[in-house]
Formats: sequence, structure tokens, C-alpha cells
Amino acid sequence: MDTLALESFVAVADEGSFSRAAERLFVTQPAVSKRIAGLEEDLGVALFDRLGRQLSLTEAGSTLLSRARRILSDIADSRDTIQSIGDEVAGRLRLATSHHIGIHRLPPVLKAFTQRYPDVALDLLFLDSELAIDKVASGEIELAIVTLPETEERMLTNALIWDDPLVIVAAPDHPLVKPAKSRKQPVGALSEHPAVLPSRNTITRRILFDSLTPHNINIHTALETNYLETIKMLVSVGIGWGVLPASMLDNTVREVRIANLTMRRQLGYVTRTDRTISRAGNALLDILGVNK
Repeated sequence: MDTLALESFVAVADEGSFSRAAERLFVTQPAVSKRIAGLEEDLGVALFDRLGRQLSLTEAGSTLLSRARRILSDIADSRDTIQSIGDEVAGRLRLATSHHIGIHRLPPVLKAFTQRYPDVALDLLFLDSELAIDKVASGEIELAIVTLPETEERMLTNALIWDDPLVIVAAPDHPLVKPAKSRKQPVGALSEHPAVLPSRNTITRRILFDSLTPHNINIHTALETNYLETIKMLVSVGIGWGVLPASMLDNTVREVRIANLTMRRQLGYVTRTDRTISRAGNALLDILGVNK
């Protein structure tokens, strides 16, 4: 049973004629006859009594007519509703982000978004980037704004939003900071002092160790934590040196200039390749200036 058959059935019932129904629907009379015949075959009943040139609904036809009108009306309403949201941004947006991005990058973006689209219910989750990416892959979350993975996964699409250089940092009175600012420290100097590092299996930690691998040095880890803000605090009180985004430098932590060591990570959005981003999601990406 399809909508064309139902439309033809209602038209014939209204017009009392196959030919007038065909004119109303802008199709040929044989096309209307074929649709009605197919509908009667599907239902296993006759819908019209054909008495010469006169048509009248059978009992089954009368029963179907009111339901057919309701079905077609519901379809039309659904079509109108869907088409009417062409410019409307509403509904719920499930968004995951890392603590660092949520604190340091997103506040002005979220302010602009909520002011511009007050009808969107924003469901914001703070997760480690790796966990957020897993939840996008599983379909639990539509969109994640995180540290991008170093290799692309087949089912995921990602795009750069911010380039995020990383630097070695230490407290202002740390031995690694004391030498003249114009002089870079050798990479090996890092092995002489304990470090406060991101947790194992984090993207930021892998970037650090990938950069250190060619230099063949051993690192003594004093503490590990998932949160860059915690690393900054621990470094500032002299627990050890650490690695942080350059954007987090201030008077509590200073950059340790290391020769032949350059690190950067990329921050951006991740979504499933086979998932259509909602209007709310696209609106957020537009504010972020992402080319989708």
C-alpha cells in the first residue's frame, strides 16, 4: 500500500469517476486504474462496485476511505513539519569536549551559540578526548570537540579547528628555567629532573614521547593526571616539569626552551562519517568557522 495508490483511491471516491480522478491527479486514466487494481490486490478486497458507468464504494472501500484521508493528512503534515524546519535550529545537541577545551576554548563559542539558538537544549559532556572519540564512534554522541587522534579512523570524520603548540614548562625557580633565557637546554636535561605528565594512553602524552624517542632519553615520572589544569598546578609548586599548551603559560609556569624539540597537537571536531550532523550541530560548527 503506497501513497500514490491511496491518493488515487481518495480521488476516485471523491470524483466518482476514474477519468475525473486522473484529471485531478494529472495522470492518465490507465495509471489510476492500475493503482486501484494494485491496492485491491494488496488488500484482497474490492473497493468499488462498478455498475455500468456508476461507481460506488463497497463496505471495505467506505471503511478504508476515512483512514486513507487520515493517512494522507498525516503524511502531508509530516512533510510540512520537516520542510518548515529548514531555517529553524532547535532540538537537543549532545556534545562532548575535553576539560581543557571546555574551559579555555569553548566559553565564548557556547555563549554565542546559546544566545543565537535559545531553542537548542545543549547536553554538554566533559570527557577525556579518547573517551569522547569512542562515544562518537559508538553513536552515543553526535559531535565531539577534542584533541584530534593522530591517525584517522575509517568510520570517523574530523577537521581541525585550532592548532595547539605544546611546550615544556616548569616553575619559575626550577633549575631548568634558571639558565639564561636566550640559551636552549639540551633534550637530555629533561632526564635529570622528575616530570608531571598526562596519563598514559592520552594523545598529549603520546605526542611528547614520540618527540623524545629520537633522543633516546629516560624520563622519571613523578605524577600522572588526566587534567592539564592539575599538571599546571603541580608544576607551579615545583613537583616537576611538565608539558602544556603554550596558551597556558603565565607567571606561575614558564617555558623551558629545549633544543631540537617541537611539539604540537590539533584540536577539532569528530563525528561519524555515516551520520548526518543535526542542524544544531552544523550551527555550532558554523560559529566555530569550520568548513564542513
